[in-house]
Amino acid sequence: MTKSHAAIIPKNIFGASPHLRLQAPVSTTLVQAAAMDVAALYEQFASSPEGLSVEQSEVLLEKHGPNVLAKDQRPGIATLLLHSVLNPIVILLAVLSSVSVATGDYRAASMMIIMIVIGVGLKLFQEAKADSAAAKLKAMISVTATVLRDGQPQETRVSQLVPGDVVVLAAGDMIPADVRLLAAKDLFVTQSSLTGESFPLEKFAIEKNPSATFPIELTSIAFLGTSVESGSAKGIVVATGKDTYLGGVSASLSEQEPPTSFDRGISQFTWLLVRFVLVMVPLVFLINGLTKGNWSGAFFFAIAVAVGLTPEMLPMIVTVCLSKGAIAMSGKKVIVKRINAIQNLGAMDVLCTDKTGTLTMDQVILERHCDVLLKQDDGVLALAYMNSHFQTGLKNLLDRAVLAHAQTHTHAKIPEYAKVDEIPFDFQRRMMSVVVRTPQGNDRIISKGAPEAIFPCCTSFELDGQRYPMDHAHIDQLKLEYERLSADGFRVLAIATKDIPPRQQAPVGSTPYSKADEAELVLNGYVAFLDPPKETAKLAIKALEDRGVTVKVITGDNDLVAKKICKEVGLAIDRVLLGAEVEAMNDDELADACLETTLFARVSPSHKQRIIRALQSRKHTVGFMGDGINDAPALRTADVGISVDTAVDIAKESADIILLEKSLLVLEAGVVEGRKVFANILKYVRMGASSNFGNMFSVLGASAFLPFLPMAPIQILANNLLYDISQTVLPLLKVEFPLIRLT
Repeated sequence: MTKSHAAIIPKNIFGASPHLRLQAPVSTTLVQAAAMDVAALYEQFASSPEGLSVEQSEVLLEKHGPNVLAKDQRPGIATLLLHSVLNPIVILLAVLSSVSVATGDYRAASMMIIMIVIGVGLKLFQEAKADSAAAKLKAMISVTATVLRDGQPQETRVSQLVPGDVVVLAAGDMIPADVRLLAAKDLFVTQSSLTGESFPLEKFAIEKNPSATFPIELTSIAFLGTSVESGSAKGIVVATGKDTYLGGVSASLSEQEPPTSFDRGISQFTWLLVRFVLVMVPLVFLINGLTKGNWSGAFFFAIAVAVGLTPEMLPMIVTVCLSKGAIAMSGKKVIVKRINAIQNLGAMDVLCTDKTGTLTMDQVILERHCDVLLKQDDGVLALAYMNSHFQTGLKNLLDRAVLAHAQTHTHAKIPEYAKVDEIPFDFQRRMMSVVVRTPQGNDRIISKGAPEAIFPCCTSFELDGQRYPMDHAHIDQLKLEYERLSADGFRVLAIATKDIPPRQQAPVGSTPYSKADEAELVLNGYVAFLDPPKETAKLAIKALEDRGVTVKVITGDNDLVAKKICKEVGLAIDRVLLGAEVEAMNDDELADACLETTLFARVSPSHKQRIIRALQSRKHTVGFMGDGINDAPALRTADVGISVDTAVDIAKESADIILLEKSLLVLEAGVVEGRKVFANILKYVRMGASSNFGNMFSVLGASAFLPFLPMAPIQILANNLLYDISQTVLPLLKVEFPLIRLT
């Protein structure tokens, strides 16, 4: 499954309190579906094991509507108008114009109304234009689900799913609707977006909690907005869009995205001006009334001064700059999902990124297949091929490199083996296994994973056809050999096996083998992959550093491999922090360590999240770039989450910015555009504040000493209106700042 033109769930849902348990009306449809058997489900939804026909899906789509949440639909003109009007500056002008009408100064009132109409009208036009542009940009991000239509699997947009569709799920997929599972193989689903529980839950094709009346407790239902961490499944869609469980709870969640630091800064500036107005207007009124004796003229002059202090075009300038920035970024292969994230992208001073595909070519080649002493061994190659060939979960780059290797087909002899079972990969074990029936009639467990994860599961190793115990002396020697490969820049996987008598078929709803069987293995050897660094990586890192952005690498990979890659791309590694060290630190210790560390290796998803929070606690604006399932927590936590259009579903949904090319050079171009937006907004803030305050303070000082008003109120208003109109071209200006730093 890869992803759609509309976000399934907004980012702020993921940011809900970790202890929040969402409440929603009990869905009888979900509870009833959980209790049905497979045949009854197909009958209930007029479906079949081959799925719906194209004609059926079109009729049902017309009946149920698109599979999107109401809050994800584009706002109407009335909503945009309301957002444009509900602004402190517009409200202040409206109050002042009402006072002018009430006191008979219709010329001043009409001038202020013109300012409101121009400011609100331009902002409304630009917001509508930006919203339309954002919709087109999001359409460039493919979001689909694997659906059976007329018996054939096909990629269909998530928004086109209907009740009765049969969907296929694998590791890394977002659940595209509320789905009743028909078959599940070691399926673990992360429901933290709904429950706040960080650990994945196992789901089954047979309901394990039939007495449950609360939908979230059902074990045979996978919910929209959750994601598959490991395993595979097939299911039937029972609810879409607003009829889903998430659709029921979405009304209780804030629809507003959390404000960015720039949003808060603009808001503080606006209210600062309002406070100045509240202080200066009475002061101007009293000074002119007392010195000139004309209290009526003093009142109108004070009102004009209040208007003169107000930056009427600020909301419009911000909107125009953001919308133009989003469109400009799209031309540089940067798609903005959340328009307000542009400021954070421009203000970013720390970028945390994964290694694979960002610093490296992301074109992994199988270079070595060897025994435990690094001598070439075709038997190890055959075992690696069988593991990758028979697994049904998410095939990563390493699996594809094994399957593409020229010699693997010859050595593996696949037709002689039959798959019995599979123990899927997860990020806690960092390994996966398949079980095959050998020609001799035994079952063979073939495990593949990180050497540090495989070693503890092994009791012996094989060398030249002989087995030796894994005592401490041997373990140290084996680790040394493996580390030699890693130090040369190879990504290493260990291969281990165990032959056991065949087992009886497991009961329905379970499998004959589990993680507990990954014990007492025999270490056979290693397969080593090379993913060379990108030629552009060194240039991009230098460009980002020149922009004041510090690059830090956070990877789950081996620290030796990561250090070599970092060295080749020009990243100075003064300190390496491992996941085990992160685990042992408290938050303050980690924050101090993060400031001195460039490379974080062997880290888990929760470690990535903690590292980003630690950097944020030291007042850094942190961006995180990732594309894997394990990157989702960090993408949600970062000030600006950055992913790529080839990323897994959960990563794309968690990100604010999507790159159409996985390159730091593309990201650097996005940072430049973000800073152009930032710079043009600041131009108006600085020019408007300095001009308005300078003019009004001069007028205030002059009025205290002159026997007459230095300017008529209508002159102040006309001057302010003409000045503001002239500044509407600011978003169109080019910005030149070759070495601008925001640190």
